[in-house]
Amino acid sequence: MTQTLADMRREYIRDGLTEAQAPQEPFALFEQWFAQALNTEQLPVEPNAMTLATVDAEGRPHCRVLLLKGLDASGFTFFSNYDSAKGEQLAARPFAAMTFFWPTLERQVRIEGRVERVTPAESDAYFQVRPMGSRLGAWASPQSQVIADRAELEALLEQAQQRFSDQAPQCPPHWGGYRLLPERIEFWQGRASRLHDRLNYRLVEGQWQRERLAP
Repeated sequence: MTQTLADMRREYIRDGLTEAQAPQEPFALFEQWFAQALNTEQLPVEPNAMTLATVDAEGRPHCRVLLLKGLDASGFTFFSNYDSAKGEQLAARPFAAMTFFWPTLERQVRIEGRVERVTPAESDAYFQVRPMGSRLGAWASPQSQVIADRAELEALLEQAQQRFSDQAPQCPPHWGGYRLLPERIEFWQGRASRLHDRLNYRLVEGQWQRERLAP
């Protein structure tokens, strides 16, 4: 098994990333790369899937895959249960990192910064466009809590279905959005012989500074 893993590798030859191809601020480049990922990556890859890393009160890191649900000049938005493990971690230490990986394009984007909750109006607006099953699930699931078995979860879902049998479920008070306000965004383009291109943007006194990092 160890030898098999050691032999697993691919050569990255699809593209490059030069300073001439990159704008002075990172959002335009992210939107360009994301649009290309939407047109290139095929299921089961979800182009808006990203790994979110948080740190708990004891300084221990935690990672999980989530879906990006909003992007503008202020930051990157995702939604979750505020009482979940990640919610508790973000309450204790409101900083996070997210990583996007688009294997077909041989690209990766790393984003780091402070995290804040979005407004209740923003959370409600997104909640209302979710499928009904997802809305009921937000009410039913005590996310990250220990439950006895699958039957308990299905019973909680049935209770939610009965509760909202004659009305549309509203956004729960324990559920909503977060926005990561980026302070650092790194664009990684795979290159041959592991000599990858890495362009890093750092926010310094309100201005983005671009620099190249050695691979």
